[in-house]
Amino acid sequence: MKIGIITHHCINNYGAFLQGWALQEKIKALFPNDEVYMINYIIPKQNIINIGGFFRYYPKSETPISWLNKITQPAIFSKTRKKYYNLTKPVYNAEQINALGMDCIVIGSDEVWNYLDKKSYSLVKFSKGLNAKRVVAYAPSVGKSTGTDVPNEVKRAIRGFSAISARDLNTRAVCRNLLGIEPMLVCDPTFLTPTPVIDNEKIRRLTKKPYILFYYCNGIPAELKEKIISTAHKKGYNVLGGGEYDKLYSDMSIRLDPFEWVELFRRAEYVYTGTFHGVVFSILNRKNFAVYASIESRVKKISALLTQFGIGNRDVLREGIENDLIDYDSVYRNINTLIKDSEDYLLRAINGERIRGDKADDKKQSGFEILS
Repeated sequence: MKIGIITHHCINNYGAFLQGWALQEKIKALFPNDEVYMINYIIPKQNIINIGGFFRYYPKSETPISWLNKITQPAIFSKTRKKYYNLTKPVYNAEQINALGMDCIVIGSDEVWNYLDKKSYSLVKFSKGLNAKRVVAYAPSVGKSTGTDVPNEVKRAIRGFSAISARDLNTRAVCRNLLGIEPMLVCDPTFLTPTPVIDNEKIRRLTKKPYILFYYCNGIPAELKEKIISTAHKKGYNVLGGGEYDKLYSDMSIRLDPFEWVELFRRAEYVYTGTFHGVVFSILNRKNFAVYASIESRVKKISALLTQFGIGNRDVLREGIENDLIDYDSVYRNINTLIKDSEDYLLRAINGERIRGDKADDKKQSGFEILS
């Protein structure tokens, strides 16, 4: 059997790379006698905008040297993709994907169903035009979408899936409104496959002294960030950024491949983050962390994840958050169950079982046709 994955694999983002890699490796482990590919589906607009973002210069926080380091990051991602993804030849539409001859196509995870994101919007990710015997949705996210004003073409295309799951409660709610079903919740692929431990010269140099880690706390008040960093220094800690730089940080930790990036989480004393995967890798490495999220889609995804795992409010603005330790033994009782259910879903769905979720109790009032 030939199994292909469609996700945001080309995005130069640590979480995007790692969720694609983890899903690929898990499917390979579940189906060792089959061929597993990362379908090299390219949306030119999405790639151009993503790469262009690395060339922005922020004089308040960056230096010319840090900027020169930053603009090389897309090349590092490209090299890592070629090494760790089993990529097909580049394809640009459903017809070219069909020509690859996949028996099963798995679409997800990440915000592949965010129909409001104009740069990445594609009906292919809603299954339109794909003629594989099985088309499986694994842990898709709709981002900040709410299920209102859904394009009619999306409503029609999404019915082509033989199996449907959701990564978060918001996506599940959209499926409830749109399709009259409640798909099962599965975990982000990064929970399914452990990343390798990295112990190279670069990592040893960056982590020789205890440190706290920042990863994209976009919009955090400058006074608050300075206070956190000052307190860390008083306690004898360095301050690093996970693939980002600020003049306030102790060292330049920019030129990292995704597995080196994870290693900074693994060795950190504490993490401050404002992204979904920043939270995920804090949890995976059992780190205490605080969140400052200012982007609506991130707020929704992070809140849903913390609620799902019973972690609760980790807002950096909450008084005493740094001393509020997470009970990871309790958290992992929830996570381990979810991992087992997620692996079972992949096995059943890829093998051909039709998994559509439970019909919503209020389907008669939903105003939408129910999936058959």
